Amino acid sequence: MTEKILFLTGKLAERQLRRVLAEMPALEFDWEVRQLGVTVAALMTADMIKRRLTDLGGASSILIPGRCQGDLAQLSAHFAVPVQRGPDELIDLPRYFGKEGKIPDLSNYDVRIFAEIVDAPRLNITQIVERAGRCAADGADVIDLGCLPDTPFPHLEEAVKTLKEQGYRVSVDSMVPTDLLKGSLAGADYLLSLHEESLWVLDKVTSIPVLVPSKPGDLESLMRAMKQLDSLGRAYIADPILDPIHFGFTESLLRYHHLRRSFPAAEIMMGVGNLTELTEADTMGINALIMGLVSEMGITNILTTQVSPHCRSAIREADIARRIMYWARQENSLPKMIHSGLTGLHEMRPFTHSDHQIRELAKAVKDPSFRIQVGREGIHLYNRDGIQTHDDPFDFLPGLNVEGDTGHAFYLGVELARAEIARQLGKRYTQDQPLSWGCATPGNASRTTAYQPVDTTLESKKEAT
Repeated sequence: MTEKILFLTGKLAERQLRRVLAEMPALEFDWEVRQLGVTVAALMTADMIKRRLTDLGGASSILIPGRCQGDLAQLSAHFAVPVQRGPDELIDLPRYFGKEGKIPDLSNYDVRIFAEIVDAPRLNITQIVERAGRCAADGADVIDLGCLPDTPFPHLEEAVKTLKEQGYRVSVDSMVPTDLLKGSLAGADYLLSLHEESLWVLDKVTSIPVLVPSKPGDLESLMRAMKQLDSLGRAYIADPILDPIHFGFTESLLRYHHLRRSFPAAEIMMGVGNLTELTEADTMGINALIMGLVSEMGITNILTTQVSPHCRSAIREADIARRIMYWARQENSLPKMIHSGLTGLHEMRPFTHSDHQIRELAKAVKDPSFRIQVGREGIHLYNRDGIQTHDDPFDFLPGLNVEGDTGHAFYLGVELARAEIARQLGKRYTQDQPLSWGCATPGNASRTTAYQPVDTTLESKKEAT
């Protein structure tokens, strides 16, 4: 029996929803669109749906707008059929149903992220634990305690033990063997870094070492150390060292490539901080490209840092990038149209409606509430009295008629400023929603099981906020 999906929507989106469904090829289900009498679909709530939807019409499941608020489990129990949220925008509905490629599963990855706390000796235990928590929340798998040259770290062992007690995997990062010994005996899982002249440390500890060349660029010394540990059956991770741009960057990439060719099964690490921290550019693109190289060469560990202010989201970026690259590699596809987390400034589909569609929507509006949308021709603002289109928010002022309504004027100013930014950068704009900056900003806790206050944009000065 063919599945039938009941699509719930509002007055303004009904026509477009029907068109999108009708144009989708080879659907494996029957469908029906039900308009519940609300103008804007996103303003539907679970309680409203319960009250207004009295007949399912034989549907085996219900799809509600992505921004619709409420408890889906409660709705599913009430109607005795699965109730699910669709995408936020109708333009994304074909992809939701797999008509533009498979829906990506980004739960898998094969790269371990080491996040270095570079100034750990200068932090107390509470501060180290707090920093570790933030790194882990952003996606780090291992907390790397960086030791500073000529800087005492008397609480190194305590820091390792405390982090281990709280469930973290820990590495100690120092070129001083005594630091590595102390860290390992305290319970560190990994030691960064050893070379062929300091392998004696491994006679006294069980931690997994990260091996580096004995001197910069000396790949042969690294390979000798790897062969020695291979002969002993000892696990290790090899790091040929990624150098900064104009200071050996290209040659260092070639060393990684040569090492992978020479040791096809070896675990390799790439420290990406020499590129992200030492290049003044947005790190999203850098991390995307580096994680692409990591994916192609089968590198399974990276070491990253968040020292410079422009690298504040480097761990989150590496986390989403490793998932995107893993999925793309498994599917033998390009890393494109998988996830928007690495597109902070520009978006693949910035405009959810054509300018013609926006004008058609404007004709259907029968109330005085202002709607704002962005298209290629400009920013569109409309209500029952007509539509205005401008590039500059200030050009709307003469026709708004909000003199004496401070709250309303403030609201429209904020929304039009957002719309201007979205149009200038090529980003999606949705009225009453913050702009998305990809993984550059931490994700807010989901509010899809809580009701948001309904904005009318026509509240009095006393009620407007």
